[in-house]
Amino acid sequence: MSWPERIETPRLVLRLPAPSDAKAIFDEYARDPEVVRYLTWRPHGSIADTTAFLERLRAAWDAGTERTWGLTLRDDRVIGMIGIRPHGFKADIGYVLAKPYWGRGLMTEAVSAVVDLAFADPAVHRVWAVCDVDNAGSARVLEKVGMSFEGILRRWIVHPNVGDTPRDTRCYSRIRQLGSES
Repeated sequence: MSWPERIETPRLVLRLPAPSDAKAIFDEYARDPEVVRYLTWRPHGSIADTTAFLERLRAAWDAGTERTWGLTLRDDRVIGMIGIRPHGFKADIGYVLAKPYWGRGLMTEAVSAVVDLAFADPAVHRVWAVCDVDNAGSARVLEKVGMSFEGILRRWIVHPNVGDTPRDTRCYSRIRQLGSES
């Protein structure tokens, strides 16, 4: 599938992040311990950390292993990100959003757009995501986009901002029904 560099929703533009976005990403969320609490990376200590992160994202895009878009309102300032990692017939997603934008339905809008785009590819049969068992906000986003709770994956992922040992996660998915689009 050819993934677009730009996706528009009613309130958001999802676009390929650029090196010039480093300051906004750092200022908006990458250094905020509360925002990155349940992510797999620690808060960025400097804009250099964010620049290196953006370089890794671009390399993954170019390699076709991950598609990540910066979330912007119509002002083009990056306030979050969403990524999808395609693996044959399945793909997993992850996302982050700056705290001032929580509770507005913005991430639900972005996740819905990316999941719908994934299912536009007839080869994709499963889109899934995990979230920490204590991350109720993320679980709610996944439920709102029509993903089904599949169960708890025990000791699945390390969230270094919570602790050094693997934590339990909630697993959600949406699958293509046989004989339908999704």
